[in-house]
Amino acid sequence: MRIRNLLAVTMLTGIYSLIVAVLFVLLDAPDVALTEAAVGAGLMVILMLGTIALTTQEERRQSMRHNLLALVVVAITGAALIYATLDMPLFGDPEAPAHVHLSPRFTQESPDEIGIPNMVTSVLASYRGIDTLGEAVVVFAAAVGVLLVLGTGAVRGRGHGNRGRARREDQDEAP
Repeated sequence: MRIRNLLAVTMLTGIYSLIVAVLFVLLDAPDVALTEAAVGAGLMVILMLGTIALTTQEERRQSMRHNLLALVVVAITGAALIYATLDMPLFGDPEAPAHVHLSPRFTQESPDEIGIPNMVTSVLASYRGIDTLGEAVVVFAAAVGVLLVLGTGAVRGRGHGNRGRARREDQDEAP
């Protein structure tokens, strides 16, 4: 249940994402499956492997005090989330607002309005198109930011070392 080897955790995370992507395909949501496979099993695993390459492969042990503080924060957050769900309609309630107002509109009018037979794709690509574009921009910006940070550190490390060596050689030659 507890693995301290971060490489093994990364591989398990990628395998879990692939299994979830297969489940989405079985549930006839290929667009969600593609996103899960690309982001969960692809991009996140690559970013985690890059982080492991720059750090260590083993988790550092924390003191028990930090673990207790984290447990208290998680317990308070969990209690707040459970309290927030008390006002929600029951699961599967046919009188819930989403089932009364949204579902009939999407199921009945989506093929005529959009022309896409897959309802999930029509909702994500048309009705929530701007939201989906925003999510794609956020993922792209995060990837570019990570690449810039990793690239700048690598270039900066090589550049300063060479400049410092060149300056020392110049100073050695000076009378």
